Amino acid sequence: MVAQRNVSAWRPQVPGVVEVFHAHFTEYAYPMHVHEAWTLLIVDDGAVRYDLDRHEHGTPHDTVSLLPPHVPHNGSPVTPDGFRKRVIYLDGSHLPDELIGAAVDGPDLRDPVLRLRVGQLHAALARPGNELEAESRLTLVGERLRSHLRPGATGSAIRRDPVLARRLRELLDERVAQGLSLDEASGLVQAHPAHLVRTFSAAYGIAPHQYLNARRVDRARGLLLAGRGPADVAAVTGFHDQAHLTRHFKKLVGVTPGRYRDSGGRAGRT
Repeated sequence: MVAQRNVSAWRPQVPGVVEVFHAHFTEYAYPMHVHEAWTLLIVDDGAVRYDLDRHEHGTPHDTVSLLPPHVPHNGSPVTPDGFRKRVIYLDGSHLPDELIGAAVDGPDLRDPVLRLRVGQLHAALARPGNELEAESRLTLVGERLRSHLRPGATGSAIRRDPVLARRLRELLDERVAQGLSLDEASGLVQAHPAHLVRTFSAAYGIAPHQYLNARRVDRARGLLLAGRGPADVAAVTGFHDQAHLTRHFKKLVGVTPGRYRDSGGRAGRT
């Protein structure tokens, strides 16, 4: 069997994320090593066997593994077909050093909700222009990780706060094209990012990034009907590029921006 080492790595413009790393390895085995960052790992195919603090661990499909910084670990495939993994390296802004001991004691977390959210976070990180979505998903992932690592921690109940939700909506309305990071919004309204996301979603039935994308698409519709081209419209409505506009426009309207413009706006108007 020919060894495979297919990898992709990038550093998104999302606070707290040091690196995203996707890899498919067959025969490769990691030697003992350390990271300065937290290693948030999910395995999509196969499994990884690794040692952490002289104890052996494994990563079946339904597991989220969290390896703490500064603690040596290795990694090797369990089967001849190797493994395909997705990793996010996180700095200490979401996971403080005081949680390192708990992560050493229990690095493999069987939590279907967490596994789903980490997968959704990877999807948001994979495409530029989704930074607000990635920030929102990351803050909820961090919250759930901390609940696993802190003894006696309880899940955060949603506390309705319509005033706070309205303040965030007003900020998003003011910055449809400019955009707004979750960290910036949290500072402006003086609320924890996770609480801000939950409060907004509870009030309006939609996450902040979904609301912002909907406002941008709505603005794009008017510009397209005025005859402007999709690339130009993407630039002035806050989308990263034409592909970013097309993806969200088709999701919300049912047709591409070009077809919508050419139809005179008859398609998809609701």
